[in-house]
Amino acid sequence: MAGHSKWANIQHRKSRQDAKRGKVWTKVIREVTVAARQGGGDADSNPRLRLAMDKAQAVNMPKDNVQRAIAKATGEADGVNYEEIRYEGYGLNGAAVIVDCMTDNRVRTVAEIRHVFSKHGGNLGTDGSVAFLFKHCGQFVFAPGTPEDAVMEAALEAGAEDVITDEEGVIEVLCPVSEYHAVQKAFEAAGLVPEAAEVTWKPEAETELAGEDGQKMQKLLDALEDLDDTQEVYTNVVIQE
Repeated sequence: MAGHSKWANIQHRKSRQDAKRGKVWTKVIREVTVAARQGGGDADSNPRLRLAMDKAQAVNMPKDNVQRAIAKATGEADGVNYEEIRYEGYGLNGAAVIVDCMTDNRVRTVAEIRHVFSKHGGNLGTDGSVAFLFKHCGQFVFAPGTPEDAVMEAALEAGAEDVITDEEGVIEVLCPVSEYHAVQKAFEAAGLVPEAAEVTWKPEAETELAGEDGQKMQKLLDALEDLDDTQEVYTNVVIQE
């Protein structure tokens, strides 16, 4: 989600997750289910499942919930079949938006996504219409005050591509998706704990919105996130508060 800085962005997402933990758990369970169905129930040999289980731990989901989802996905119990769909669209002033969904009803989901875009001044695009503006990568964000040299040493030795420190002192580490878990383990070994860690779609360039346009754009992003079938929302917008 957008904010006026990386740090504000992180705090905004955390506050939303805390306020809507039940919905966040539902989204994580879907991710666990799909990951286990596609790659099996062994997290050691299924990187996507390992990442989903990390998300579950980050939102304090009970392990029993996770294990039940894996059992359903691997055929040990009956479960719902979810389909992954990615939608691309435009917000205020042509801002780019990617919405990753998991659904058991594609017709319902696309209708809801289209309605939200239309209601909040945006429009749903075609496949590939904005994805080229983003880079699929692993991302780790460390709080101001974290030792930059230690982060850089651990990151680069483990296969990270870039380490960026902004004017607030927030450290951002980017890596190929294939190296995400290697970099994660390197940070754990070094005793470095990121405030945020995920595989994401990072915009190659950002668009700033402020005032009324910024408020409208935030409402669009929030409404997309609130849909039951939405897993993640990505945008190239930075909203100035």
